[in-house]
Amino acid sequence: MSSNTKLQWKGYAVHDTKRPDQFKVTDFKPKGFEDKDIDIKIEYCGVCGSDIHTITGGWGEVKLPLIVGHEITGHVVRVGSKVTEFEVGDRVGVGAHVGSCYSCQRCQGGAENYCLKAIHTYNSVYPDGTVSQGGYASAIRANELFVFPIPDALSLEQASPMLCAGITAYSPLRTHGAGPGKSVGVIGIGGLGHYALQFAKAMKCDKADALALGANDFVDTGDKDWAKKWTDSFDLILCTVNVSQHIPLNDIFLTLKVHGRCIMLALPDDALPPISSFSLTASGVLLGGSLIGSKAEILEMLALAAKEGVKSYIEVLPMKEVGKAIQGMKAGKVRYRYVLKADI
Repeated sequence: MSSNTKLQWKGYAVHDTKRPDQFKVTDFKPKGFEDKDIDIKIEYCGVCGSDIHTITGGWGEVKLPLIVGHEITGHVVRVGSKVTEFEVGDRVGVGAHVGSCYSCQRCQGGAENYCLKAIHTYNSVYPDGTVSQGGYASAIRANELFVFPIPDALSLEQASPMLCAGITAYSPLRTHGAGPGKSVGVIGIGGLGHYALQFAKAMKCDKADALALGANDFVDTGDKDWAKKWTDSFDLILCTVNVSQHIPLNDIFLTLKVHGRCIMLALPDDALPPISSFSLTASGVLLGGSLIGSKAEILEMLALAAKEGVKSYIEVLPMKEVGKAIQGMKAGKVRYRYVLKADI
């Protein structure tokens, strides 16, 4: 099925990692259309820290010219013959992946976000050799498994950053048992952290540690002996800060209860600081990570956000001002997320 809308395949691309705030409108060709694919006319795309890590070369090779962006919302304009969940005109979103192998244990077990052959929304290579291009663009093509219906109660611009930042915060809360009777701490109140606090509250946790957004307390890690004051306080800590060498992990472990968990969500370019084995064993704590979320988790998250009024704190800019958004995000000027409105 297809609509009468003829898609333009073009976007704002970076051509030089040394000039990551310089974008040029560039035509591109999507990968071949398959029977489970969906074409989406992009309306909005959030600006994610992953975009900056990529276009600066911080995460490795960049397949230039490259269009980034993986917090995408818009409307379906074409569906493949075997698509069962969507119709032309549906309000939908796409996150950090657009494809996978579909057949491995992870994909078959509902953990397709951890597929070892995942196709990232941008800077990945499809089996046919096509480089995936992201959401700072007019359109995107994705497999049905990686397309999500947007609840009517959420505007497209509100939903966009939830498809990476939101699910990155929600998934570990769900996985690690956040709920009534659990005390949750959030390190860093930014693009990820402001969602973590709101979702922890929506999941009825006893405490979400920061004063903003309805949390109970605030911890200043710059204070002397701050960790001793909060020893044995938290069941779960989500670390969202993006500066690895300034994360006081050994002190953070001290604040965890027995078998408490610290989950790293941000992915800084550099390695994490050294960890003392004694700081892990003293309370039997665990250090782990989390990668976005499965489709089932994303649908749960969107439903919870709609029900509980979880809000994206955003500043909307026309997509042509993407360079301004990148500069502002790098400088920490936005509270807490830029969303680009498509204009091509």
